[in-house]
Amino acid sequence: MMPVFINFNGEYLPQNTPLLSIGNRGFKYGDGLFESMRLMKGKLQFAELHADRLQRGMKALKIDGYSQMDTWFLNGIVSELARRNKVKHGRLRLTVYRDAEGLYTPTQNKMGYCLELTPSEEPRYFLNERGLIMDVFTDLPKPSNYLSNIKTCNSLIYVMASLHKTQNKLDDVFLLNQNGNLCEASSSNIFINYQNHLYTPALSEGCVEGVMRQVVIKLAEENNIPLTEAQINPDILYEADEVFLTNATRGIQTVMGFGVRRYFNKYSKVLMDELNKL
Repeated sequence: MMPVFINFNGEYLPQNTPLLSIGNRGFKYGDGLFESMRLMKGKLQFAELHADRLQRGMKALKIDGYSQMDTWFLNGIVSELARRNKVKHGRLRLTVYRDAEGLYTPTQNKMGYCLELTPSEEPRYFLNERGLIMDVFTDLPKPSNYLSNIKTCNSLIYVMASLHKTQNKLDDVFLLNQNGNLCEASSSNIFINYQNHLYTPALSEGCVEGVMRQVVIKLAEENNIPLTEAQINPDILYEADEVFLTNATRGIQTVMGFGVRRYFNKYSKVLMDELNKL
């Protein structure tokens, strides 16, 4: 069986190749960020949005080389990795880390990166056949600051939320911010339909600035669906008509229930159809 290749700092290597030293800052301090992306029909989806978010994130973390991570560069490394692996559809993860030594203070701000590709048989986005059952994760509120909107490698809050999900036999969980308002799910942004109006937590609430979140907000506007980015009290989950999650790899996923509350699918189906038209 042909090995699956990765791109590690420009070298194409079998994915099981030992690469990281004990001094790697991504391993030691979570000193980096990442992009989760989708490959469909050999093409990187929403490349411009991913490149823009990645560059802004690297700039915020003061990692040099952010200008290199433009749309042209992303499309190039993704298409080459897909070609070498003979894959047309799949999920991608690009991890960017500070390639330096030092303790908390790095010796330099040089960029290092690794691109991984997981093959898939899905040529488009699909709504989940069974809606998700969810609850609120209250053990670790997410802080709201300028790092909160970036997908950094410091992901312990999501790990603990996912452990809580598994231990309680849930499909996913809602995360709250430091003020007790809705923030996001364990790996997705949240959209809520309340009285025929969509709401999603504002970036000031500490949620990750998801690429699919940006796409869905634009699709809602183009289809005359009223949408507001807001501060959202979790009590709305008891009265909402519809709840769905979004991320770049799965598109849109519907939520079926929260406690005894059950939801309908209205805007999620419309938006998923529009998403696949793109």
